[in-house]
Amino acid sequence: MNCIGLRTSVALAMVSALSLLTAGCSSLPRTPHSFAEASSARVLDLSDLRRYADEPAATFRQYPAPAVLRGPRTYLALSGGGADGAYGAGVLIGWTETGKRPSFSIVSGVSTGALIAPFAFLGPGHDATLRELYTSGIAESLLDAPNPFNAIFGAGLFGNARLRELVAKYIDADFVAAVAAEHAKGRRLLVVTTNLDSQRTAIWDMGRIASLRTPAALNLFRDVVAASASLPVVFPPMLVTAEANGKRFEEMHVDGGVTAPVLTLPEAYLLHDAKPGQMGNLQLYIEREFKLVRNATVEIAARSSSTMTKIQTRSILYSTYIFARRNRFGFNLTYIEGDQPASPTSGFDTAYMRALFQYGYDRARGNRVWSVSPPPDELEPAAMSGVSTRRHLASGN
Repeated sequence: MNCIGLRTSVALAMVSALSLLTAGCSSLPRTPHSFAEASSARVLDLSDLRRYADEPAATFRQYPAPAVLRGPRTYLALSGGGADGAYGAGVLIGWTETGKRPSFSIVSGVSTGALIAPFAFLGPGHDATLRELYTSGIAESLLDAPNPFNAIFGAGLFGNARLRELVAKYIDADFVAAVAAEHAKGRRLLVVTTNLDSQRTAIWDMGRIASLRTPAALNLFRDVVAASASLPVVFPPMLVTAEANGKRFEEMHVDGGVTAPVLTLPEAYLLHDAKPGQMGNLQLYIEREFKLVRNATVEIAARSSSTMTKIQTRSILYSTYIFARRNRFGFNLTYIEGDQPASPTSGFDTAYMRALFQYGYDRARGNRVWSVSPPPDELEPAAMSGVSTRRHLASGN
């Protein structure tokens, strides 16, 4: 799965060209800040609410490891995908009904995965919300009535008010308090955004934010989730207030999938106080698709963007698989099979999402959902060296 809202990102390609022509009038003034200030910025006057993925390993070793990591653990990593997030929601709910779904030690979410992650983190009691988000038709309204003037004079073709309101509807103070309670037990909820100013991948510790238990923290929690799901140009970025050296400024955050289609934590974090074999399951949700591309400029541009995302995802997937095998960690992968029909529209088509939800639900209910290795047809010789490529896939592949 890749970016939110647009399976092939056609709208992104169309609006990008327009945005380049109107860059001079497409943004509001912002407080200038330097790279050094961005690197040392604090949010809510705290420095431990997020880390950047490119920070040295030593930084993550110093970061307090969750107590739960000292025993057997499971890590659920949810990637992006827009309407295709319905598949992940269906898998989770079908998994619940088998009675085998674990209480995850760590949950991370990117893009539409960031919308799923908080509910997956709190457990099956929130399955009804996931079903509603992806099958009721509420998501379809996010892309209603595009306004080209938003792209020219604003920052996105569709305003982000509906997206932010949707997040706020389901994530209230009680919900965030529940996340804080689980965080206190040692579990971790992480959401990824892209800081466009510094072009870095931000990993937000949502449980730490929730633990502050203030109105500002609630707003930040919602903003981070909405930011991770905000595809550039289609949705405006979320501006997060930060401070460095006494100067206040706003960071610009967008879809985490721009820089990290799926998050697998740095080895230094996963291995902190861990022994080989202690990690239970590393669950990755990722879509593979094939689509014949028409010889048209817009579709070629859109497909090129989608291809770059998929190549980046494969690279992350392969390295994670090798890391898991090297440390004798469990590796489990689920993805939408190539024989599933693509969405008939570029947005959130409700009928398509319901069908995809049911597909994921049926696979999980039938215990036909997990693969223990990446698809061997995509494994490169270097990645296969010394690694078994035995597959355990659902029927029909």
